[in-house]
Amino acid sequence: MESNHRPPDLARIHIWVTGRVQGVGFRAFVQQNAYALGLSGWVRNVGYNQVEIVAEGERHLLERLLEAVRRGPRASRVDETRLEWEQPTGEFWRFEVRRSV
Repeated sequence: MESNHRPPDLARIHIWVTGRVQGVGFRAFVQQNAYALGLSGWVRNVGYNQVEIVAEGERHLLERLLEAVRRGPRASRVDETRLEWEQPTGEFWRFEVRRSV
């Protein structure tokens, strides 16, 4: 018996967010949203006004994460988001906050 169910549309998104995104709970906000969507990957601070995010999962769920990131938590201000769609590698098993660089 053949199944009409096709495999999920897995993707990877790499996002750089610039603005008032440090000291406002931005990384925790991203982690909570990614966890709620069942995504894996990481988020970290870069420099003094930028956050970098790499996430993998179904493309429509990554697009929902991107929408949340563009809004940000209440105390934040997102000035710019830059993103690249990449090939998923399956290297992550959860979504974590990484040390700042």
